[in-house]
Amino acid sequence: MSPKKSRRSISPTIGKEQIALLERLSNACAVSGGEGEVRDIVIEHVEPYADDLEVDVLGNVLVTCKSRKRRSLRVMLAAHMDEVGFMLVADKRDGIFRFEVVGGIDVRQLVGKSVWVGKDHVPGVIGSRPVHLDNGRQQIIPMRKLRIDLGPGGSKMAKPGDRATFATSFKQVGPSLFGKALDDRLGVAALIELVKHAPKNVELLAAFTVQEEVGVRGARVAAYVLNPDMGIAVDSTPAYDLPAWDDEENTRYNSRMGEGPALYVADRGTISDPRLLRHFSEVGDALGIPYQYRQPGGGRTDAAAIHRQREGIPSISISVPGRSPHTAVGIARLSDWQNTLSLLYEAISRMSLKILERS
Repeated sequence: MSPKKSRRSISPTIGKEQIALLERLSNACAVSGGEGEVRDIVIEHVEPYADDLEVDVLGNVLVTCKSRKRRSLRVMLAAHMDEVGFMLVADKRDGIFRFEVVGGIDVRQLVGKSVWVGKDHVPGVIGSRPVHLDNGRQQIIPMRKLRIDLGPGGSKMAKPGDRATFATSFKQVGPSLFGKALDDRLGVAALIELVKHAPKNVELLAAFTVQEEVGVRGARVAAYVLNPDMGIAVDSTPAYDLPAWDDEENTRYNSRMGEGPALYVADRGTISDPRLLRHFSEVGDALGIPYQYRQPGGGRTDAAAIHRQREGIPSISISVPGRSPHTAVGIARLSDWQNTLSLLYEAISRMSLKILERS
């Protein structure tokens, strides 16, 4: 392990360096179960700042940044490295592969999308029978009729079991960030910054987890091993903030872009610990950091696995809102990402064992 660098004790900010890191993370291919490309980037950036670093048998990256206090709060933060995507399952010859989706993807949006396949990012396209040759029978083309086409010679460049992901290159346009897998590369990049600026009042346990998109599997193992006093899932949540299709008021939004990090009250997998929810909101109010409450509803994060380990672990989720998740390109706001990082850092810097004594 390379020598540790000194940690600065200032609140981290997002600049060109952090955006360049997010670009690398977003452009990497790391479909669930094949997170190696993102894992390598994470290790490269956190190893110089870690007091301890290990990669467990599932592929989670577990980082410990020790506290200066003798008995301090053990705070676990989890951000998942994996993304939704595809797996090649059968070689149909001539560079054409049958495939299955990995994670939650809407089949309706797949036809004609460009993809990258495998570690070498072999370019391909998702093809199907042309609509005008299908006699109008299909409004939604089913998975069984879709294929990934790598062109002649493609069968020598890929094989069943290889992962594939959308071929979307990250870019920043003014205040907006466009890219694939912003769920959860925004969280991964934020957690890297928190490791680099680890508050000394707590023992920071950073878990860069695997297989969240297929059942929060990595977080379950990581939380058991780390055995923290509390857990925080750092993720990205859908911003259902566009107008309703019938032009009526949108009453089903769960977060809005531009209004800061979304603090979870409850989702399908977790009821957030009220002590942690109160702490984060009080810090946000005191420091003028904008935040919002994610409206209860579906979805889940790594917190769903963390809070049920051992004797129970008080947990909460904090997410960057973003539009069009689990598609070829998601959208997020730079300000929301910065405010998420700021609220996490400031709230953790003000934590002590007493926070869990509050009713």
